[in-house]
Amino acid sequence: MKSVMIKPVKARGRALERTLEPRRKRTQSSKRSGSRNPKHHDRFDQSSYLSSSKAVKIVSMLAMMICSPFFIVFMWYTMVRADGSVEKACRHFFQFGIRGIKDVWPFPSQRACKLVGAFVLFEAILQALLPGERVMGPSTPVGNRPLYTRNGIPCFLITLGVYYLLWRERLFNPAMVYDIIGEIYSVLICATYITTTLLYVKGHMAPCSSDWGSSGNVLGDFFWGMELCPRLSSVFDIKVFMNYRLGIMGWAILVISFAIKQYEVQGRVSDSLMVSSLLMLMYIAKFFWMEAAFGCSMDIAHDRAGWFMTYTCVTWIPVVNSSVNLYLVTHPIQLGRRIQARHQTERGERKSLLLTAGWWGLARHIHYAPEIGAAFFWTLPALFRHAMPYFYVTFLTALLIDRANRDDKYCRVKYHKHWEAYSKKVRYKVVPRVF
Repeated sequence: MKSVMIKPVKARGRALERTLEPRRKRTQSSKRSGSRNPKHHDRFDQSSYLSSSKAVKIVSMLAMMICSPFFIVFMWYTMVRADGSVEKACRHFFQFGIRGIKDVWPFPSQRACKLVGAFVLFEAILQALLPGERVMGPSTPVGNRPLYTRNGIPCFLITLGVYYLLWRERLFNPAMVYDIIGEIYSVLICATYITTTLLYVKGHMAPCSSDWGSSGNVLGDFFWGMELCPRLSSVFDIKVFMNYRLGIMGWAILVISFAIKQYEVQGRVSDSLMVSSLLMLMYIAKFFWMEAAFGCSMDIAHDRAGWFMTYTCVTWIPVVNSSVNLYLVTHPIQLGRRIQARHQTERGERKSLLLTAGWWGLARHIHYAPEIGAAFFWTLPALFRHAMPYFYVTFLTALLIDRANRDDKYCRVKYHKHWEAYSKKVRYKVVPRVF
């Protein structure tokens, strides 16, 4: 079977002046119509997540939006107040009930709001002003080509450099982030719902491209989103900002802040926290190095900007991904002077391949296996005293398995018999001979 190559295309000429360029074969009648109520099947039926969203009942969406903040607070309480013990945390909430939740709930503070606001503003300025290579994302269902500025590495290096200088010059103490981390989590949760509301209103009132639409259900539109590529300007993509600059960059900032907190309290950073932090920062640096390739990922190319994406990027990624470091701040584990390990990284290429030979011939999403492995190995320094530090790797495994199933359904619809032929040659989805 022939290989299929999909890679970001460098923007040239007039394409630089147009953020979203629709295909020319759209009919003149569709251009003249000017309808602000696009047909539902033209906009939503081509989204890869539709097969999931149809199965998600209203009760499920409400449950996720209501229960998710409680889980974040439960994780924070377990790591910081309950010595990392899920049993102790559950016993507290079962004993005191609603009053117990109210007593420990970390409400947003002025300091937390200022810290988060300053971080958001700083990252927004970097994304908007730093130059970078212009690349075109994959074609959307209606034929638009999103234009992105590849400036992730400069943003990453400048952010870490400025953060270090603020600490060295004693203008800001990153250890304070740990001291008010519960309040910061609450600010992120509130920001999620405020941002989603603004995106919902924008999707109705001022969509910035033809890749928008309504499912006909208010809750569904709020949860899954209306716009595929919401933007504030030709160079400021909201989804990229939330995912890369807030979620991934925020994860890095929390990792560094937790390490500095342990250093200030104990005079050193334990080898367990050092190993976990370095592995995470290496992963994050690799992410920004391959930033252009992630424009073809399901998050950016197919999923719309609603509550689900906003919550995942703004709250879930920085909070859950750094949870093992939060645990290790007050639970340092000495691993010994000699550490023997084998570490195999992904050899990133600025393209996405669909092959029937090599690694890609072993499984359709063989690249998910190293993702799960990396999450497991940066959690392993916490050893096995408590189960909570392993929540992220467990969640990531379930998420990637679900994503592999969603992608399989999407490709099966898109490629028809060709995907059937490919599936017969590459039988496994993630792990050969297992799944």
